[in-house]
Amino acid sequence: MAQWLRRADLGVLAGRAMQSVIAVILVVGLWERSIAVVVNASLALAITFLPALLRRDWDVHLGTGLTLWMTLAVLLHTVGMLGFYVSVSWWDHVTHTLSATVVASVGYATARAVDEYSDAIYLPSRFLFVYILLFTMAFGVLWEVLEFSARFVTDLVGVEAVLIQFSVEDTIVDLIFDFVGAVLVALFGTPRLQSLVTSLTERLDRVSTG
Repeated sequence: MAQWLRRADLGVLAGRAMQSVIAVILVVGLWERSIAVVVNASLALAITFLPALLRRDWDVHLGTGLTLWMTLAVLLHTVGMLGFYVSVSWWDHVTHTLSATVVASVGYATARAVDEYSDAIYLPSRFLFVYILLFTMAFGVLWEVLEFSARFVTDLVGVEAVLIQFSVEDTIVDLIFDFVGAVLVALFGTPRLQSLVTSLTERLDRVSTG
């Protein structure tokens, strides 16, 4: 028990540290009047509080590992807005892969929870493998459309681009790394998501019983 508490405390400290870095980047963005940095840092900081809100309001526990992984993904994205997306060629690849693993994890856990909750639904492992890939890629395409739309609007009004979008070739590479992240979760990540699946299933049980 003491060892578990120490690990939990370390997880909380790591999460708080990453939140603090994002907050500092937000202040830097405000100081430099960078719309892109401010918008992305604000959204990233809000996302880091999502696990706590789910736990408090819905009694859904993402788990320390997934929470830290999600926080790391948005942190690296926020850092990238300081110029790393442009100056470091592989930065975009890392952030897309990490983000894709988070999306794939949430998509899998949700589908698996519905499968365990309902006797009328049966999702075989092969189907879930394909589902993880399709779900993640669909989200990736949606994100790329959002990037193009945001870039079009900011260029139209003559303000700083909120999201980084270089070219169609860049979009294809982004989707490739989204696919890599989805495959990693489908092959190796699903056993580690069982606690989240259980939490979501219990939530569905409580909702159905009132």
